[in-house]
Amino acid sequence: MGKCLSKSKDSERQRNGYISVGGGEGGGGVHQQKPHSHEAAAVHQQRPEKRGLPVNQEPQPAWKPTVPARTPKPAAQRPADNTILGKPFEDVRVHYTIGKELGRGQFGVTYLCTEISTGKKYACKSISKRKLVTKNDKEDIKREIQIMQDLSGQPNIVEFKGCYEDKQSVHVCMELCAGGELFDRILAKGHYSERAASSICRAIVNVVHICHFMGVMHRDLKPENFLLSSKDENALLKATDFGLSVFIEEGKVYRDMVGSAYYVAPEVLRRRYGKEIDIWSAGVILYILLSGVPPFWAETEKGIFDAIMEGEIDFSSSPWPSISNSAKDLVRKMLTQDPKKRITSSQVLEHPWIRDGGEASDKPIDSAVLSRMKQFRAMNKLKKLALKVIAENLSEEEIHGLKAMFTNLDTDNSGTITYDELKSGLARLGSKLTEAEVKQLMEAADVDGSGSIDYLEFITATMHRHRLERDEHLYKAFQYFDKDNSGFITRDELESAMKEYGMGDEATIREIISEVDTDNDGRINYEEFSTMMRSGMQPQAKLF
Repeated sequence: MGKCLSKSKDSERQRNGYISVGGGEGGGGVHQQKPHSHEAAAVHQQRPEKRGLPVNQEPQPAWKPTVPARTPKPAAQRPADNTILGKPFEDVRVHYTIGKELGRGQFGVTYLCTEISTGKKYACKSISKRKLVTKNDKEDIKREIQIMQDLSGQPNIVEFKGCYEDKQSVHVCMELCAGGELFDRILAKGHYSERAASSICRAIVNVVHICHFMGVMHRDLKPENFLLSSKDENALLKATDFGLSVFIEEGKVYRDMVGSAYYVAPEVLRRRYGKEIDIWSAGVILYILLSGVPPFWAETEKGIFDAIMEGEIDFSSSPWPSISNSAKDLVRKMLTQDPKKRITSSQVLEHPWIRDGGEASDKPIDSAVLSRMKQFRAMNKLKKLALKVIAENLSEEEIHGLKAMFTNLDTDNSGTITYDELKSGLARLGSKLTEAEVKQLMEAADVDGSGSIDYLEFITATMHRHRLERDEHLYKAFQYFDKDNSGFITRDELESAMKEYGMGDEATIREIISEVDTDNDGRINYEEFSTMMRSGMQPQAKLF
């Protein structure tokens, strides 16, 4: 799947709809969305007691909100019965001017906002309360906010600014990470070395170390969940997404399937895990940083999971023979199958290859690594849109039975399937999926992020993958984009097609061209299109 196994968050995870300011696709993960109120902290939950600073961290002054100039405050309204944060309703616009949209997801929209009292720019994630359909949805939001508050002010973690609630929405304001995504920065720099990879890995493991020390298990570490704080050369890498994170309960064995396919630890697949899963995920990221591809690779989600369970790590293919033994030693220790024998975050930070000024070489890594990294993050949006086009052109025979299934699930005959309809329909069909897994399916199928699945999205997500990848179907999809039959998809054609589906922002289109156009001629030919569609980057979710 290469996407979230749980909650609607992955990669396109888009429940929260934030995207990096420097480009990227609309609605990445929870990116840029967390809170802290001008009043006190918003949400109170049972959680582990906070302690001092983790080892290996420079002392950080306690984070304090700037006190804004006094402005007349509206009278606090008593919390309504449906309050989520448990505090009086308050209009976010009293404190912030809401600007342009940065991203959109299943549950909300993220905006650029400006603090009225200081003129500083932040990101504001506005989550529609009507889309928080279950008690768990509401608890998830509260927990995410509380975790953000607890971790705010620590290195490499996005700063929480404020949270507000009104009748329609919960608004979460946080630091604006305007430097873009991690891979974008690596690819833009061109020069890349073990030392650069070591520095990035150190920042990521530092986040894990802080989380574990503060009693938090992250559960969804992946490159998309890290943004650069600014466009400056020395900008800090910041973790921006804590939507799947939980407070660690002593002695508890965790069983829900969470994470993203390439990064998920084997014990998650066995449904018996603890905080060690975060080190595994960080180890997968390190492998990608050094080679450009994930260590456990397959065309299907099941294939990825099988590879993870087998645990065979390839150190023989290029560029591994030229990678230092010290780097390979650390990767092995982080990707140890037995979580009890896996290296801890503090041990990673003490490893000679990771230590600042340690063994990591500044010799450039093979440039092929960068091109593989570019391919690895190839545009999932274009693929999803192409699959939708293919679904529109399938014959009645090819979708036999799916139309009846859609009608059966769409109990109110609205023409769309809501989360509740999907959940209850799957239960009627005898499905044993957990609530988290149903959410993941919902997110995967909901291409346009509307919060419901229309007929076309349902067909796209449920038809068998081999039907989608037959040449005649692929060519038909290619022709849909190639309006003038030139044999190439141009920028204008791509823009026209994506806007037709409400997906055509400039940054997305620019990124699609740059990432899928491997011969760099500014357009996409059939071979490039076919390669992207057949790749295992984003296997389709299977609803049944």
